[in-house]
Amino acid sequence: MSVYVRWAWRLCLVLYCLLIYALSAQSHLPVPLAFSGQDKLIHAAAYAGMSCLFWHSWPGSRMLYRTAGAVLFCSLYGISDEWHQSFVAGRDASVFDWLADTAGAILLVSLLYKRGAKAT
Repeated sequence: MSVYVRWAWRLCLVLYCLLIYALSAQSHLPVPLAFSGQDKLIHAAAYAGMSCLFWHSWPGSRMLYRTAGAVLFCSLYGISDEWHQSFVAGRDASVFDWLADTAGAILLVSLLYKRGAKAT
């Protein structure tokens, strides 16, 4: 993968993190809740997307390091996001949201890891 493509993935990751930050700064999101636990599913999906961007940002790295790095990055960003939300009126910090963030990242990178392991 060329250096330009690698940096394009990293730019997308930074922009995605900024989008999550901007959404977290809002007092409420215009998403109607259709069922209980929907917010956890949204958290998991958002951080699965983040882990995918991280994964593609570090090609050529050892698969185990890439996998652990993606999960660690997303989990730490999730902690910082929950902390940030604790200062926003109408929002609160939740350990369960953070767990959903981390679970989404783990799920996606596990699939990417298995796909990559089969390719080698």
